[in-house]
Formats: sequence, structure tokens, C-alpha cells
Amino acid sequence: MRRRALLSVLAGAGVAGLAGCLGDGSAPAETTETTAGAADDSAGTTSATASPDSGDLPLVVDTIDAQGSSAGEVRIPAAGTPTVLDLFATWCAPCVAQMESLRTLHEEFGDDVAFVSVTNERLGGGLTMDDIRDWWAEHDGNWTVGHDPDSNLMRAVRANGLPYLVVFDADGSITWTHRGLASEENLRAAVEDVA
Repeated sequence: MRRRALLSVLAGAGVAGLAGCLGDGSAPAETTETTAGAADDSAGTTSATASPDSGDLPLVVDTIDAQGSSAGEVRIPAAGTPTVLDLFATWCAPCVAQMESLRTLHEEFGDDVAFVSVTNERLGGGLTMDDIRDWWAEHDGNWTVGHDPDSNLMRAVRANGLPYLVVFDADGSITWTHRGLASEENLRAAVEDVA
């Protein structure tokens, strides 16, 4: 009986740890700022002055023919333009919530800032490209959406959960990152710093 109890505890700890790695909102959010100023997000936020190593950037990602997006390729970060990168997945509940502030900021800054959302979900096992398109339309995405099933982009920006946001300045330098659901105010401040 003790063995079952121990296994139950270990299994629960493993599930809790996995949920935090996936950025489902059960773990504290993380913010890294590389511009002056302190993060004022929720408790558990960390600030730093070093940005993730972006030596693998820029990367080219396939884009999806979906609402506000066309099939082809996109360079991340965009050349000579500030860029907001949103890493998401269709199974990620905080990613749905993040779409609201992304829509608002895209409407405000979309002429001056490139917005790109990218999923690394692999097709198959019940997930199709039409499922991604349907999710995108259902959540009113209206900017470029990409597909990176090999997770090259996630590795390049050292994303450790979803949603994961990255703001690049016009020179392609990372100025701000955030793991988990970011407040609209903090994301707006990060975009204003580069716009």
C-alpha cells in the first residue's frame, strides 16, 4: 500500500511539473526585459538584463493560408521592422486568453510593427492544418500565422512554455520576452519601446 501512495505522489508531482513546463498558467509567469525599466507583472515575475541568445536568428518559418495570413514564408524577426512574436498552441488555454491583447495591439501598432504567431504543433494524431486555421479564425487572429513543427524558433528564443512572447526591435535584437499570459499593459509597454 505504501508503494501505491508513493507512486501517486510521484505521479502528481510529475504532472504538476509538466504543466508548469507547458506554461498552462499553473506556474508563475516569467518576464525578461532588456530595456530600462522593471517588470510589474504578477507575483513570481523575474526580471533580468540579459536576453536569450538569438544567434540562430533570423529564421524563416512557413506561413499558413488562414484569416489575415497567406501561405508562404516569413522571416523572424522581420527585416528592419519591430516584431512581436507569439508562440502558441491550439491546446493551450492561456494562448486563447493572450489572443485578446494581441488583437488589440495589432490594431494599434499593426502598421508599424510586424505581428507573427507561430505554432510548433505536429500534424497528425487528429490535428490537421484545417484545425489550426479553424482555431485561428475562431479566436480572431488577423495577422501572419506560421507553422514550425521542428520547434526551431522555440529553441532559438529559448521558449520554455506557452504562450511565449518575444519583442524584437527594428535591428532584430530581442528587447523583451515573456512566458505565460502577459498583461496587455506590459505587452503594450514593450511594443511602445520599439515602435
